[in-house]
Amino acid sequence: MVSSQTASQSEMDAARVPLGWRDQCSALLIPLNKCRHKTLYAPWACEDERHGYEKCQYDDYMRRMKQLSAQKRAAAEAEE
Repeated sequence: MVSSQTASQSEMDAARVPLGWRDQCSALLIPLNKCRHKTLYAPWACEDERHGYEKCQYDDYMRRMKQLSAQKRAAAEAEE
């Protein structure tokens, strides 16, 4: 599983990461964006960085959906 290490505020500010993209995977987004700029957004470049970032996003999504499901289950049990 990919680490959910987030970048610090100063790192995100220096990399000019938009507020909407500052999440659990921001530490992986910074090197991905650097690679993209360096290679002029070539679709075949930066595959390892992109895969790592997308895996982190997927894992975070699955974590949130499991958490939501558990909350819904707890609320349904509380109503009974």
